Amino acid sequence: MPGTRKLGRATDARMAMLRALVTFLLENGKIETTLTRAKEVSSLAEKMITIAKTETLANKRNVMAFITKEDVATKLFKEIAPKYADRNGGYTRITKIGPRRGDAAEMAIIELI
Repeated sequence: MPGTRKLGRATDARMAMLRALVTFLLENGKIETTLTRAKEVSSLAEKMITIAKTETLANKRNVMAFITKEDVATKLFKEIAPKYADRNGGYTRITKIGPRRGDAAEMAIIELI
């Protein structure tokens, strides 16, 4: 079935989790999570970076509505987006790191390039 992955959660819980993961990724530059979550976070983070490349009031409001920390949103506009000004997508890299010890879920590291 095409579309987004449900990740075994209700819509509101899933969006809260993904917003938090995107915020942590933009704040730290790198996070470790499961492979399916990493793929979803990659998509959303790339959309946020693309929006932040043009600094308009509407774009600032769109980013602020999604990112959970105001200082991370500011960092996105001032530091992260200008770094990718000459690049059309492909801002993140997903690296598989093998199964998790407890439940053998495929783990991955997602980082900003």
